[in-house]
Amino acid sequence: MKININKELKQLQINNVNNGACTGTVWKNTKGAKIDLYSPSDGDLIASVKQATAGDYREVIEKAKEAFKKWRMVPAPKRGEIVRQIGNELRKYKEPLGKLVSFEMGKIYQEGLGEVQEMIDICDFAVGQSRQLYGFTMHSEREKHRMYDQYHPLGIVGVVSAFNFPVAVWAWNAMIALVCGDVVVWKPSSKVLLCAIAVHNIIAKVLKENNVPEGVLNLVAAGSKELGDEFFTDKNIALVSFTGSTKIGKKVGALVGARLGKTILELGGNNAIIITPDANLEMALRAVVFGAVGTCGQRCTSTRRIIVHDSIYEDFKNRLIEIYGKLPIGHALDQKTLVGPLVDKWAVETFLSAIEKVKKEGGKILVGGEKLTGDNYESECFVSPCIAEVENHYKIVQDETFAPLLYLIRYDRMEEAIEIHNDVPQGLSSAIFSTNILETESFLSHSGSDCGIANVNIGTSGAEIGGAFGGEKETGGGRESGSDAWKAYMRRQTNTINYSTELPLAQGIEFNV
Repeated sequence: MKININKELKQLQINNVNNGACTGTVWKNTKGAKIDLYSPSDGDLIASVKQATAGDYREVIEKAKEAFKKWRMVPAPKRGEIVRQIGNELRKYKEPLGKLVSFEMGKIYQEGLGEVQEMIDICDFAVGQSRQLYGFTMHSEREKHRMYDQYHPLGIVGVVSAFNFPVAVWAWNAMIALVCGDVVVWKPSSKVLLCAIAVHNIIAKVLKENNVPEGVLNLVAAGSKELGDEFFTDKNIALVSFTGSTKIGKKVGALVGARLGKTILELGGNNAIIITPDANLEMALRAVVFGAVGTCGQRCTSTRRIIVHDSIYEDFKNRLIEIYGKLPIGHALDQKTLVGPLVDKWAVETFLSAIEKVKKEGGKILVGGEKLTGDNYESECFVSPCIAEVENHYKIVQDETFAPLLYLIRYDRMEEAIEIHNDVPQGLSSAIFSTNILETESFLSHSGSDCGIANVNIGTSGAEIGGAFGGEKETGGGRESGSDAWKAYMRRQTNTINYSTELPLAQGIEFNV
């Protein structure tokens, strides 16, 4: 089916050819190579972007440096007021922006709307955070001394977002960075540049109406061929928040670390759900299916492995296979669709390659695992979600395949299930389905899940913005969004004030001159 989104593109001020660099209120006439953006749902050209060049980038950075000097001195609650207005503006454009997210990336419309709602939610969260940038007071060992710590803005925050969440990841970072007094330079995935351009078109009105300095919120839309590693080696960027693969994340960490810069790394996940004999199987089935096929398996929190007790394994497997056989696969904007396309042909090739590796290592394909063609599939980006019986030690199982490939693994004892669960390089999201408190508390204990996110009776996918988001091991250790994640966007300073006429030294040291 063909779906026209010309009305939405017009609402979002997306032209046939768009510039690739913005300093919040001013678009630069970029001269980089033109990149065409196609919808994975039907293969049609949506629009094109003239990418930013290294020269455009440097000009944006200079604007950001100047803007930071002014923005950091704006009181935090007033910065929060700007964020509140940005949230309200996003509410006005939720439907057209959600539709563009779906059309350009391939996730179904409900997920596209949900992603924009995440942006709105983090705005609301950040408004409250703007009045809660708390430090602590400490008692000094010296008489008539007061000690406390406080937090200051870092400077320029560079945000590199992945294709699977074209707009929400930027908002998680940018809205918190804004209330902390930082300025932001956004480098989105070259696969979804139009979503980023649309966001900057939406927020420009708020920035203009409030006389926000040019350079507070910036966009550099360019692929690696245009910009290269300069974004990571640039000492002007105090913090790089990178979302992407573990392979690239390691490179980013090394480049930024070489200059002793700060990073927030949100990398791969190999997320598992343990399903025990005491699980509510209906709930577990729904959670597994959404976690495994939502966004066509292209979430960092997608469910990759399910670890099922021997006593319920066959029943659960058969019910899961039956559901997979009925999944509506199709155009992301078709309301009947539950599984949209993969983002591009390369993702399809990666998926098919993983299927062959599963077979080669001894795994058994139970359902799916094919490229879909025919009149119902208007692009080459559709696949049938796959379930495979495997052993956890297979190399392909140890790796993250960013596609709808779900692994079934048996277990006998709870200790064994947790051992299997943790025995992968990644550590992002995890879950257990059980009504047995001994099992669930064991899963959440020091000897339980080693992931940054551990859930009970909900799936691995679909985190709320109120909690800090991120993971351990090869997931990178970063935290974004809620809880006290805001501290990563600020520099901590300890202050000691002497209000006496004496100069006692710490630790009782005597030093008389």
